[in-house]
Amino acid sequence: MVAALKDLLARRLEYARDDGEQFFDAAQNARLVASAERYYRALYYGSAESWNLRDRHMFETLERLLDHHGDGAKAVVWAHNSHIGDARFTDMGRVRGELNLGELCRRRFADEGASIGFGTHAGSVAAASDWDGPMAVMEVRPSRADSVERQFHEAGVPRSVLHLDTPGELRRRLRAPRLERFIGVIYRPETELASHYAEVELPGQFDAYVWFDRTTAVTPLPTAQSAETPETWPFGL
Repeated sequence: MVAALKDLLARRLEYARDDGEQFFDAAQNARLVASAERYYRALYYGSAESWNLRDRHMFETLERLLDHHGDGAKAVVWAHNSHIGDARFTDMGRVRGELNLGELCRRRFADEGASIGFGTHAGSVAAASDWDGPMAVMEVRPSRADSVERQFHEAGVPRSVLHLDTPGELRRRLRAPRLERFIGVIYRPETELASHYAEVELPGQFDAYVWFDRTTAVTPLPTAQSAETPETWPFGL
């Protein structure tokens, strides 16, 4: 795959003249396979490197998309809080040695980018209990008393957007480290503190924070998986 990628890039001008979009897709697919090979190897060691490889790949893809579309190009990236919020202001960066897309974007784009987080106190979520497990609609436990989410809940505002990059007393108070809940593909209410909470500094993590006191699980779109689809995660390679 690395050889194929080198060949694609060596003939980029020729391919781009014929069909720039198809060339871009082909080059990105080759890069993806090359990155995936390194990622799957790193998984077996259980260190922060597999996470860092994945988020670097996300960031490099974003950079290439912006370059591909030329001057003035803009992008909206939809990703989990753990990828969007600046890792340097969370346990991810401070304790586990992990970086993420939000940190890399801040380093590269500075004030030209905005990092927006989402939070909730309670409600329901569509998730699984284990990787490759069936999706279920689960009740979200009320947020912990020592969490960011509990601060917003006790403010009594059911929905809001708070700009965290505005200097002032509120921002200063929110800088105090607190726990924040991260729910993704997996939700394990029985071990919620260990599985889903990490200490953060909210104004450093995000530029703005969107709050819903109660959330409702998404309704999945109807899908059907082909019987011929090969298994690739990660043991089918």
